[in-house]
Amino acid sequence: MISRRDFLQTSMATAAVLGGSSFGQFGRLAAQQAITQDQLLDFETFGNVSLIHITDIHAQLKPIYFREPSFNIGVGSNKGAVPHITGSEFRKMYGVEDGSYAHYAMSSGDFESLAKGYGRVGGLDRVATVINQIRSDRPDALLLDGGDTWHGSYTCHHTQGQDMVDVMNALKPDAMTFHWEFTLGSERVNEIVEGLPFAALGQNIFDAEWDEPAELFPPYKFFERGGVKIAVIGQAFPYMPIANPGWMFPEYAFGIRDENMQEMVDQVRAEGAELVVCLSHNGFDVDKKMAGIVKGIDVILSGHTHDALPEPVLIGDTIIVASGSNGKFVSRVDLDIREGRMMGFRHKLIPILSDVITPDAEVTKVIDTVRAPYKDKLSEVIGKTGSLLYRRGNFNGTWDDLICDALLSEREADIALSPGVRWGPSLLPGQDITREDLWNVTSMSYGAAYRNEMTGEFLHVVLEDVADNLFNPDPYYQQGGDMVRTGGLGYRIDITKPQGSRITDMTLLKTGEKIEASKTYQVAGWASVNQGTEGPAIWDVVESHIRKQGTVTVAPNNSVQVVGI
Repeated sequence: MISRRDFLQTSMATAAVLGGSSFGQFGRLAAQQAITQDQLLDFETFGNVSLIHITDIHAQLKPIYFREPSFNIGVGSNKGAVPHITGSEFRKMYGVEDGSYAHYAMSSGDFESLAKGYGRVGGLDRVATVINQIRSDRPDALLLDGGDTWHGSYTCHHTQGQDMVDVMNALKPDAMTFHWEFTLGSERVNEIVEGLPFAALGQNIFDAEWDEPAELFPPYKFFERGGVKIAVIGQAFPYMPIANPGWMFPEYAFGIRDENMQEMVDQVRAEGAELVVCLSHNGFDVDKKMAGIVKGIDVILSGHTHDALPEPVLIGDTIIVASGSNGKFVSRVDLDIREGRMMGFRHKLIPILSDVITPDAEVTKVIDTVRAPYKDKLSEVIGKTGSLLYRRGNFNGTWDDLICDALLSEREADIALSPGVRWGPSLLPGQDITREDLWNVTSMSYGAAYRNEMTGEFLHVVLEDVADNLFNPDPYYQQGGDMVRTGGLGYRIDITKPQGSRITDMTLLKTGEKIEASKTYQVAGWASVNQGTEGPAIWDVVESHIRKQGTVTVAPNNSVQVVGI
């Protein structure tokens, strides 16, 4: 008798052969070959339930360029496992042909030339077209938003998220969960959530004072779709007060809360749930660990780490789906639910090639309306780039280097620190840099650019602390983004060492001298989680720098030596 796990593994293998859990035959289209919308959306309907997953949009309403990471380091049991496989190894693993649109969408190799051939990606009016097409095929499909939606752009900042709320309401999701949304401040978040026409879920969002579930964020919601009783459980980002300023949402507490998650799964099962879906913003490695601990979850829709995988990952009896970021992908998952059990599935990660997909006219109108008051500010050109500007990877991207250069020059600092965030579109060499482009990589509600004195010892502690958030072998202790970006400072990092021993050979680049523990240095940075941080806004600092340069060219950064990979 075949076990359910064996059945699911067979389902995954069959789906891959049929093109249902990867780009399939369309992943082998040659570069520059004509691609149609029908080819991108082609899908053989399966089973009786459909899930549509979008996540980590970061307020990107319009089409953009977005480069995937050239490396994504995994540690511990996740070393060498997806999503920590990139480039040619990734393409080989999934059978993606070099030069295909799948190569362009999923991989950083040859990005500039492929971007010129395939064009921009994303745009929520194009996402709307894909969603509508799936709904025309499966009218009762569930649309689920994994969070990081009301953050990351000029208009989102200036409307306190209202632009994204208006556009997402037009897409008609069924539920969402949260992360960066809370950096709008709890008062604003509460105001928005109270007016949402769909569920705002978070089994791990608690009242901080009473350590009880927060009433405004129910742990789960039931849906009846395809004759199946479905429970969707929300999992907000667990480490909000660590990665972001806790003083902005003091009444809320978070955490992974595995035991409570298990209670919620058991509770919805007892109430008749035939399919249990976790809408998660944990990050992929955390989701993998949680799937091995909490029993009874059928599907985890993963967010936070911006991974885009053409096939789900199976942990026990749970499939984990990763759907990328910035509106670049939409995942469709069709499920065969029989007698209260998930017996099989088909999956497709759909790249939103904006030159191929016809925008939805109604959503385009909403987008244009929310952007109209800011049109002149958004389009103002502040300079030009002679380099590929991108941010995505465990260490500095070129956008990060440019921001650090601006901090060093404009703030007259020895060393610059920039947060290891993953959000932010890319720009191709020769493109104008508009104010919108700049805000897409700097927009946040605590963007003051500080200038402080720090000792070499304190700098070492900062780097070690962030490194442990990224490279602790236990995913539950990976509590931040990627490595803090540095300017004016070189160092060596051995990711295999324990906390306190990873960072060595810290060097002040302008003199070549070793950083001394007792010596004081002028350090400029931004995105401090400390309340009352003073300084000019980071977008003003970087704009001033770019205007002085005219055309910015970012030199290769070899100041960080990474060993132990």
